[in-house]
Amino acid sequence: MGFFEKLGEGLRKTRNSIFGSISQMVNAGEITPELYEDLEEQLILADTGADTAEELVEKLKIKVRDERLKTGEDALEALKEIIKERLASEEEMDLSGHPTVILVIGVNGVGKTTSIAKLAHLYTEEGKKVILAAGDTFRAAAIEQLDVWAQRAGVPVVRHQDGADPAAVIYDAVESATAKGYDIVLCDTAGRLHTKKNLMEELSKITRVVHKANPDAAVETLLVLDSVTGQNAINQAREFIDAAGATGIILTKLDGTAKGGAVISIKAKLGLPVRFVGVGEGIDDLMEFDPEAFVDALFLLEE
Repeated sequence: MGFFEKLGEGLRKTRNSIFGSISQMVNAGEITPELYEDLEEQLILADTGADTAEELVEKLKIKVRDERLKTGEDALEALKEIIKERLASEEEMDLSGHPTVILVIGVNGVGKTTSIAKLAHLYTEEGKKVILAAGDTFRAAAIEQLDVWAQRAGVPVVRHQDGADPAAVIYDAVESATAKGYDIVLCDTAGRLHTKKNLMEELSKITRVVHKANPDAAVETLLVLDSVTGQNAINQAREFIDAAGATGIILTKLDGTAKGGAVISIKAKLGLPVRFVGVGEGIDDLMEFDPEAFVDALFLLEE
């Protein structure tokens, strides 16, 4: 199954519920005030958030007017272009470090550990040497869970005993990666909801020890969000972003929600690009986020 087909299959639940209806409604309709009202209502139902829905419709009105669009088909293409522009990211992830250290953060239950394993598989498939750091030393069985996934991905894990200092684990992983020529260190972190102060202190300590272990390391911090919780995930994310200096989002479980619209509002509301999306439970079901492919798959008009 190719990239677009897999993405389309992963978004089937979302498309078959609301976005498919939006596509058909706009594509087949005339451009009228009623169409705009119906579109805004449907976008809100799709979990884009009311402010985002209103903004998208206002931009569409301007585009229709300025480009003198006449048909629903033209309006649908215009809407897709507006959303693609909204989701586009100007900056790529920095993978130039020797190694690049990717801290993966988020609350328990969002798919953090499985996302790390899927990232390991993705980067390994790209020919990169990957090592994991079991930095969630507080949750029962977190280290064992990471071990199991690491075996599936075929990558090594640096681990200490339960309750160890997470920064010490990650320091050892970066040292090992430097000595053995690994390209990427993927670090699990504690998923409990800290106070903001404790979270900030722990993550800034980890960043400090990464640079102490290797001044040439680059650090990216990816926040994992569960797309099933939609707008609630965005509200929850603000706490982590403020505290942790996140640089991007991994959005999991897109295949499990009928409301994929939260993706559209994440970048504007959080100021962070979506870097990866999870569209299934398999180890190869995490994809680099491609706004164009995502929007095309979301609004795909099926025969």
